[in-house]
Amino acid sequence: MTFTADEHDFDPLRDCPSLGEALRAARQSSGRSLEQLSATTKVHVRYLTALEYGDYGLLPSRVFALGYLRAYAQALGLDEHAAAQRFRREAPDDGAKLRGPVGVAHDEIRTRAPLVIGGVAVLLVAVIGWNIFQRVVRIAPPHPSEIAVAPKEWAETPGLDQTGLTLGAPTPAPEEQTVPQLYVTPGLEAQLLGIDPEDAALAAVAAANAPPVQAAFNPRGPVHGAGAAESDVILQADRASVLVIRIGDRVLFARQMAEGESWRAPRGLAATIDAADPQAFSIYLNGEHAGRLAAAETPLQRLNAQAASAQQQAAAVQAARAEALRAEALKLEAQRALAARQAAEASPPAAPAPG
Repeated sequence: MTFTADEHDFDPLRDCPSLGEALRAARQSSGRSLEQLSATTKVHVRYLTALEYGDYGLLPSRVFALGYLRAYAQALGLDEHAAAQRFRREAPDDGAKLRGPVGVAHDEIRTRAPLVIGGVAVLLVAVIGWNIFQRVVRIAPPHPSEIAVAPKEWAETPGLDQTGLTLGAPTPAPEEQTVPQLYVTPGLEAQLLGIDPEDAALAAVAAANAPPVQAAFNPRGPVHGAGAAESDVILQADRASVLVIRIGDRVLFARQMAEGESWRAPRGLAATIDAADPQAFSIYLNGEHAGRLAAAETPLQRLNAQAASAQQQAAAVQAARAEALRAEALKLEAQRALAARQAAEASPPAAPAPG
């Protein structure tokens, strides 16, 4: 549908027969392409095309459809509220309003409810008032002490110390509780690391050859998706943004992610990650930070492959490190044996015992 330039009072939302034609006419009038508007609104071209052609089945859900429509209308200079109202008229919600069961007297319940609530309130006030009254009545006024003056014989009792009480030296404070030292099973470190933990030289070599550790995944909100044992890739939102996981046109997961929320990707899932703001999501491979999403669309299979490759590399590095530590241990043991033999050869022979 085309319009002449003389139609200065033309309103696409009012004059076009459908919402999709109104959006398309406004976009063509602005001279911008779908790709340009997608970059402006952070909404995928696929969803903008679905809005223009009225194919609402391709949108993730009704909530996301309204959000995309408002952003698109605002970018085109249209009234986003009018566009949302027309969307609701052209695509009404299928959800039916719940009806009460047949035979229930709702009006009678509404009439009796205030009376019941009032009666309960009066009863509670009466019970509380009665308890307060009983407590006040039972409180006895204070009586003066019958002993006004201490008896004279108390002061004349033989052996009674009249100088008063004396305090002795303060006793020492009790010993503070101490935390016991951490118990380590003997031989466990040597079996896991391949070195003797008591050997300072080997411990220094192991610390120098230790690989760097990246920032670990720290859940800061709800974690959606697969279980921890079934996933090697995690996406965590550093700020609020929309995340959609789909296979072709079928949506598997769609959510407005809040800051701190995460999604675990199942292993072997050939899906596409569709993020409105890629830089808002951090990637964790095998529990370690691996950067952020670089594009609005990212194949999940590529991230799973990177996680598997990182696991293989880590295993190879660990094996090489263990082999290097074993070789270093053998080298140090040989050096110590040589030093002991040289010291034994250099020491003078012991003098024979006198007969």
